[in-house]
Amino acid sequence: MDDTNRILLKLENISKSFAKVENDQVTHALDQINLQMESGEFISLVGPSGCGKSTVLRLVAGLIQPTLGKVTVNGEEVTRPSPERGMVFQKPTLFPWLTVEKNIAFPLKMQGKLNTENGKEKVEHMLNVIGLESFRDDYPGQLSGGMAQRVALVRTLISQPEILLLDEPLGALDAFTRMNMQDEILAMWKERKQLALMVTHDVDEAIYMGTRVIVMDANPGRIIADIKIEEDFPRDRSSENFIAYRNMILNRLHFAGKKHE
Repeated sequence: MDDTNRILLKLENISKSFAKVENDQVTHALDQINLQMESGEFISLVGPSGCGKSTVLRLVAGLIQPTLGKVTVNGEEVTRPSPERGMVFQKPTLFPWLTVEKNIAFPLKMQGKLNTENGKEKVEHMLNVIGLESFRDDYPGQLSGGMAQRVALVRTLISQPEILLLDEPLGALDAFTRMNMQDEILAMWKERKQLALMVTHDVDEAIYMGTRVIVMDANPGRIIADIKIEEDFPRDRSSENFIAYRNMILNRLHFAGKKHE
């Protein structure tokens, strides 16, 4: 990716509160979040439940607006969703009336790129990546949860967004498929060098895939560590450096948890 296509994403003094109408309470989800990220980075967000990891992704996607502060991409404030920011949710969001193949092809169809040789090759490649060639004519209701999530993931990847937002996309997959998909996501990211931002509860996954790991704490959600992972790809989960990063992050999470006891 050349400098003319470089993406700079900033979260500046972001705070987000949600009002609960039923009991007239306010939940402070995020407090004073400041982050700067750019193309070529793979950012992993980790932290306890309720620390606002998914809220950060929804703000970047333009699905919700901050209470205070602003989110900008190359200096322009994010106020609405855009195809340049592709998001994969925790639960698969497929069109139930379209087959597996047509769900994957949908973004290319919307871009007018489906009926090209390259477009058809991309769809075939994605079907092969997720091992669902024989399910191409099935509908989402006929798939297991893990299979449906694989389809949702590659449907977002096929459109090659400038910013890839991943909200625990691999959580429903079995261990073998999960590791394969980690490598496939990394291969696609390395090919395009777009900015990727992933929420995960799995510290090993965060280290294995991330160039940076952002550690968050809850009540309210805030950043307590920003750790650069200085390891070449592919990474060895059993290496001394990998284990050292794991211990560093787990210690930060444990220490943060102790403060709330």
